[in-house]
Amino acid sequence: MRKTTTTPRARRLAAAIAAVGSCLALAAPAGTADAAPADPVPTVFFGDSYTANYGIAPLNNQDSPRAWCFQATENYPAVATRSLADKGITLKVQSDVSCGGALVEHFWREQPMLGGGTAPAQRDALKDDTRLVVGGIGGNTFGFASILKQCSAKLRGDEGLALPGQPVDPDSAADECADFFTSGDGKAWLDYKAEQVESELVDMLDAMGAISPYADRVLVGYPRLVPQDATKCATAAPGQTELPFADIPQDALPVLDQAQKRLDDVMKKAADDSGADYVDLYAHTGSNTACDGADRGIGGLLENSKVEFGTPLPWYAHPNEKGRDIQAERVTAKIEEVLNR
Repeated sequence: MRKTTTTPRARRLAAAIAAVGSCLALAAPAGTADAAPADPVPTVFFGDSYTANYGIAPLNNQDSPRAWCFQATENYPAVATRSLADKGITLKVQSDVSCGGALVEHFWREQPMLGGGTAPAQRDALKDDTRLVVGGIGGNTFGFASILKQCSAKLRGDEGLALPGQPVDPDSAADECADFFTSGDGKAWLDYKAEQVESELVDMLDAMGAISPYADRVLVGYPRLVPQDATKCATAAPGQTELPFADIPQDALPVLDQAQKRLDDVMKKAADDSGADYVDLYAHTGSNTACDGADRGIGGLLENSKVEFGTPLPWYAHPNEKGRDIQAERVTAKIEEVLNR
């Protein structure tokens, strides 16, 4: 049985009630003074490549092994922090440990880097005085790269494409992936991965509450990749020659969307079960998918990103600058809501 913890909000409410008597005695009459500015909020950002904003240049830590985290200098944590400052809310960012390729388990343990070396466990960034923990993780544990490789012969091929992971079942042809994931072993694999992500996220969020007992925890979901009308994905974006999802079969795109929706639903449930807050990006990005042309907030699967390691790396369906700004806007709004309640 999972141990139930008191939420940070409940702890703050209890403290406020206990202090009401003395505060009322000292309170100034309404309208006689401006409210004191809030103290800077000690904050930790965590997560995977969608928080690090893989694909956007320049990168942080370019002269260290952590360059392989592909953490953008202007990732959504940085943009949201500035937006909040403009609203009079100052975040004292203790650390941003978001790192491309991170699994949920890398909250607990070191993460091996593609270029060698390791990144410390993300939990190490949390302190007793941390008051806000924000980020998104779970897609790599769910195996989204393996799902993409199951459906794309190009991603399976030896073309210098650095997307980590292997297809779920390399013996099943890429053009059969729609059937693979809706029946038999493929469906059972998705069921197992959804249960794994939910369990690990609940444990992670509960641990955050134990390590930083007065911190609000905000779990950020993933933006929508495939639109409701998947026929839009049969047209290349302006200036591109590859289709948004390259050679992934048209009949597999709704299946891909269903898998991503399931992941986001699992994340929301984990947040609810842990008393954490959730940012639902999927519900607010249906008009900015990889297949929305000039309005796309997601870089196409094999579209060149802004990051070069000798040659430009593909976006691999990650948020571009427009998508990053949408992430920042939604996260800013949620943090403002959480801190002002």
